[in-house]
Amino acid sequence: NSQQHQANTTITMMTSSLHPLRAQKLALYILLWTTCLLSTTANDEAAVGEEEPHPDPNEEDYSGMIYIGRLDEDGRRVGFEADNGIKYIFGTGFDETHKEIEEADLHHERYGPDSAHDVPDRAHGKTREEIMHEKRRGELDLSQGPKPFGWFEEHPLDGGAVPPKVVRVDPFFIDEAPVTNKDYGKFVRATYHETEAEKFGWSFVLSSFLPNAEELEYAEVDPEAEDWVAVDKAYWRSPEGPGTSYKYRENHPVIHVSHRDSADYCKWVGKRLPGEREWEAAARAGHFGPKNRTLYTWGEEQTTDVAKEYANLWGDGDFPWENKAEDGWRATSPVKTFKPNAFGLYDMTGNVWEWVRGGKHKNRIVRGGSYVDSFDGSFNHAATLGARATLHGTTTTGNVGFRCVKSPQKRVEYHYVYEDDEESGGAQLVMEGVDGKRKYSQQNAGSDDEEDYDEFDEDIAHDPTNPRPDERRGRKKVIKPRTLTSDEL
Repeated sequence: NSQQHQANTTITMMTSSLHPLRAQKLALYILLWTTCLLSTTANDEAAVGEEEPHPDPNEEDYSGMIYIGRLDEDGRRVGFEADNGIKYIFGTGFDETHKEIEEADLHHERYGPDSAHDVPDRAHGKTREEIMHEKRRGELDLSQGPKPFGWFEEHPLDGGAVPPKVVRVDPFFIDEAPVTNKDYGKFVRATYHETEAEKFGWSFVLSSFLPNAEELEYAEVDPEAEDWVAVDKAYWRSPEGPGTSYKYRENHPVIHVSHRDSADYCKWVGKRLPGEREWEAAARAGHFGPKNRTLYTWGEEQTTDVAKEYANLWGDGDFPWENKAEDGWRATSPVKTFKPNAFGLYDMTGNVWEWVRGGKHKNRIVRGGSYVDSFDGSFNHAATLGARATLHGTTTTGNVGFRCVKSPQKRVEYHYVYEDDEESGGAQLVMEGVDGKRKYSQQNAGSDDEEDYDEFDEDIAHDPTNPRPDERRGRKKVIKPRTLTSDEL
């Protein structure tokens, strides 16, 4: 190869002026040293390059979960050897700007680290270079003042993102229905988990559901939602407070659980809470592009006669005292009561809001709407596919539940680390004094020889028989930690 050829050329140049016998010995030594070096490097590269194939996602299934990911022309799941994620338009359905997004911008060949900035604005005849020039040198609109880190522009009707934009998610499995009281009861009995509603001693209940109407005279209400009353000793087993029970509602979604209560359950069953973009990708159920994107899970119709087949919403009555139960239920309904979406997922709209991963502790995210919401946002939220709200992470109420997701299996990947880097977590603090000497932190203090050694000091002669401190470090092959990067809040 080219490296071996270069080594032979170097040997010829070094030995041309020596005695033939000495030149022959020197050439032999250099050749052996070069061969060993190249062999070691090749072995290291080969070892790192030895990668097992990814597990076939078509052979992986979980009871009660639906796979959300890219499929090939035959309907089979695309493996991790190719880009198998989903691209779709994320955000509110009330903003008409999503129609300006081109179908070509959703194609899978447009993936990569710069894909979010590499889409030309075809609707306005702008090239990629023009778009990038405007982003880098365009004028900033400061009329609304500076925006804080993590700012999220919400639509006033459904709380969805404004403006809609193209996003991508990796494949995942998601529960076909929200977690029920029966499922959560198994978790509590197995782990003795105490919900935050039990710890605080109260939870929010809709005012029209109070067993005793006299409680309204002295009850405390949510200052941001006065129809929700703080009821002492209300929690998931007693949804409306003392004297009520979840019995005969075991197949209803569990309620009065906080963000942490939900995450703990998901962890117990070997799953996790869904990301917000994962949740919306599952809710849109293939209606990803500008041409087939719909406002509701059932289409565009804003009539109770159509919606009552697909979602548990408040209906045509006056909130919060008149619920005509057109869909058969005044509060939560059993999961799988209404028709599923195109992916086979139930209650992605209505019944209960669902906690998702992300947000801050004071502003955790819930998606999907609940039984107290309307079509058009005339009261509460509009129950669209972009419906979104934020709650304090410790909030527990009678219309918030959750479901879990699970990531598909991937191959185990390895890389090489230095032994001392592995012991110290891969980093150490080094301080250099005025004399130029380096002093290592106490966490990973090196030897005296290593502390005084400066590999960049040209005045220090290097002894080939005594390896430098950085050359004495051993390397080991370890499992590469898998990190998930996300630009979600």
